[in-house]
Formats: sequence, C-alpha cells, structure tokens
Amino acid sequence: MQTLTEAKLHLPQVTHQRSPGMPLDLDWVASVQANTSAIERRATSLGGRRSVKKEFQAAWLLKAISLIDLTTLSGDDTEGRVKRLCAKARQPVAPAMLEKLGLEGLTTGAVCVYHEMVETAVRALEGTAIPVAAVSTGFPAGLSPYRLRIAEIGESVRAGAKEIDIVISRRHVLTGNWQALYDEMREMRAECGEAHVKAILATGELATLRNVARASLVCMMAGADFIKTSTGKENVNATLPVSLTMIRCIREYQDRTGIKVGYKPAGGISKAKDALTYLALMKDELGHPWLQPDLFRFGASSLLGDIERQLEHYLTGQYSASNRHALA
Repeated sequence: MQTLTEAKLHLPQVTHQRSPGMPLDLDWVASVQANTSAIERRATSLGGRRSVKKEFQAAWLLKAISLIDLTTLSGDDTEGRVKRLCAKARQPVAPAMLEKLGLEGLTTGAVCVYHEMVETAVRALEGTAIPVAAVSTGFPAGLSPYRLRIAEIGESVRAGAKEIDIVISRRHVLTGNWQALYDEMREMRAECGEAHVKAILATGELATLRNVARASLVCMMAGADFIKTSTGKENVNATLPVSLTMIRCIREYQDRTGIKVGYKPAGGISKAKDALTYLALMKDELGHPWLQPDLFRFGASSLLGDIERQLEHYLTGQYSASNRHALA
C-alpha cells in the first residue's frame, strides 16, 4: 500500500497553455443543449459511487486543501482579519499534524478578498507562492457602471492581485445576447493583463442548465482562464448538476480547441465529504490535470476547518471542537 505522501503526490503536477480564447462561434453556442433529467440522475449517483477510506481519504483531503481559494468577502472585513486569513493560508494545518502525516510545505491555492484588502493580503503573503485573488467588476451583482467595473480590474492588478474573479452581466445570458457577453468578457480579460481571470456565472440566477452551458462556452471563447459557479451571495450556489454541466463544457472545449480551462465551484461547499465528491467528479470527467490548483479551485471559507477536523480524527480517532480550527 502507498504511504500517505505517495498517495497525495501520485497526482502529477501539470502545466498548460493559458487560454487565448477564440472568435465567437454562434453556431456552436446555439447547438449546446443540456439534458436536465440525465444530468440530475448522474449528479444524484455521485455521493455513493466513490468512497475513499483511512490513509487515502486523508491524502485526498490534503489535496483538497491545496485547491482552496481561502476566502473572506464580508462587509466587516478588517486588515487584521485578512492578515490572520493569510497566516492560515500559509499554514493551513497545524505543524504537528503535518509532521505526523509526513508532509511539509502545504498551503492553500490562493487567498480571495475584496479590492480594498488586496494590498494587505499581498504583503501578508510575501515570500510565498500563494496568489491573491480579487473579486471585481461590481461583485456580487455586477451592476455598477461598466467603465467602473473595467477600472476596478486594473486597480486590483496594480495592487498586486494575480487572479481576478469577475462577475458577468446575467442579463446577457437571460436575453440570449451572446455577442454582448463575449465582448464584455473579452474586454475584462484584456484588462487583467497577466493576471488570470475567473468568470463567475452566478449560475443560481441563470434559470436553466442550458443557459449555464451556453454562458460557460461563451466565456471560454472569450478567454476565461477559469469558469466559476457563483459569487457565494446567491440563494443557490454551487451544485453538482451545475458543476457537471460546466465541466462537460470544459471537456468539449478542450476536445475542439486543445485548450484546458479551469473550474471553480464556490458557495455552499463546507464539508470535507463534499470536497471528496467534487474531487471524484473532476477525476472521472476531466482526469488528473484538473486535480491541480492551476485548473481547479474550491471557493470556500469554512471547508478548511472541517477538513482539519477530519484529519485530526484520522490521526487520533477523536473529533475536535470546530472552534479549534478558526480561520481568522
């Protein structure tokens, strides 16, 4: 049997070409459909189809930590809270626990904050490879004046953000104005420069899975490096049917263009068992490359605390209180 470290590192590190986008293909967009009943049946089966136990469950949970965009997006965020969050990103699991697990150097995939906290986060993460992601373009509704949304991207990039999570205009999807969505996404991507862009679809507000699929495809054509489910502020955020729809669009896009696009489910993923389900889904549908932080992220805050509790149970046989694993 593999050791814990071998089980985790069995998933190879992958590099890939950044998505350049392509011209808008309206015929391809119009051809996209979503069989809702089949998607929901497949999603319902996921929880019981994959089960990893003991050493291998611990390895997959450590992998999940490396894929978390550790997030704080509250109106009462302070510099102190963001600094504490960054400290947690640098050391997400207690050193004594990592030593027992035979693993060093584990960090989260990124730290995600509002623009006002980008400089604070960048300073707090200095000397690490952990990128700062900034939510932008009038997050979460995306209804501020367009010129201000574009300017906000540039401000966050200049402040040091390496990733920009932008929100699309939902009305373009709901009215089928794919050209407008493409043009908007294309300009936002250009404003990001070298910073990678994650397109937030706000899937809970798009009405149908077909709309989710078509919006996913248009954003990828416009050059999105990631497509992301939600802001975390909608009534319905990441779900397995939505995730299945989006990642199959990613697979089709790669099949046709050769370009890999990343995926980020966000909102409502708070339990370790949910993270395991998503990891199994990504492995089944897209393969090992999408089990690395350059192509898969969890948008989460409380998920890390539950994973820590599960790892402690693996080591000691006992569950600790949740307040022992506070984020900030």
